[in-house]
Amino acid sequence: MPKSYLIDMDGVIVRGSELIPGANSFLDRLPERGIKFLILTNNPLYTPRDLQHRLQRIGVNLTTEHIYTSALATAQFLKAQHPDGTAFVIGESGLTNALHEVGYILTDHDPDYVVVGETTSLNYERLTQAVRWVSKGARFIATNPDPSGPGEGGLVPACGAITAFIETATGIQPYFVGKPNPLMMRTALRFLNEHSSNTIMVGDRMDTDVRVGTEAGMETVLVLTGVTTREMVEKFPYRPTRIVESVAELEME
Repeated sequence: MPKSYLIDMDGVIVRGSELIPGANSFLDRLPERGIKFLILTNNPLYTPRDLQHRLQRIGVNLTTEHIYTSALATAQFLKAQHPDGTAFVIGESGLTNALHEVGYILTDHDPDYVVVGETTSLNYERLTQAVRWVSKGARFIATNPDPSGPGEGGLVPACGAITAFIETATGIQPYFVGKPNPLMMRTALRFLNEHSSNTIMVGDRMDTDVRVGTEAGMETVLVLTGVTTREMVEKFPYRPTRIVESVAELEME
């Protein structure tokens, strides 16, 4: 059986709102060869359907079944931990929809969990509510630890920056579900119905993609189209199985 692929999105398939050259051709070849794959993203802002539409606009044709986000992984984690629970949420539709789909009720009153993702409309009032619920005993969960991410015009604050505010105010650390937590890999593998020993993780970051692939027992491929240079690899105590300039090189295999 051919190996399956878990493929990071930002820095591997797209760079900002631009398609990385050769990425669409690589993705087209996978189903032609009967290879199972998922596009992974730590970004919890959008639903799979939203991401499908955004990718379609730049020439990538995928079904929603090929997209897996940290919001979906977070929802699956909460469903397993506390079925039909309640949550106070700081986040957008990607996270709120995922929680609704697993039976969670979103509430501002005595929630079981405070769940933080990313949002473009953060306000002080909701941060204060989150701080108060966490300090009163609500369990503190976050989709991903990324402190910042790419945006139009430069960096934008991401989930890790929002949780830092709450953590500093309460002294309580969140549990991050997304990369580099291997939990996200395990839920993605179950979604794909695949085993780690038969899966390749493709990413552009040593500290998340290669680390989580290594810890989950996968073969790893580092692409140099994102944030990592070849020289930076030597600074880490672990190494990718392979380093390629871009996913376009993987077409030749």
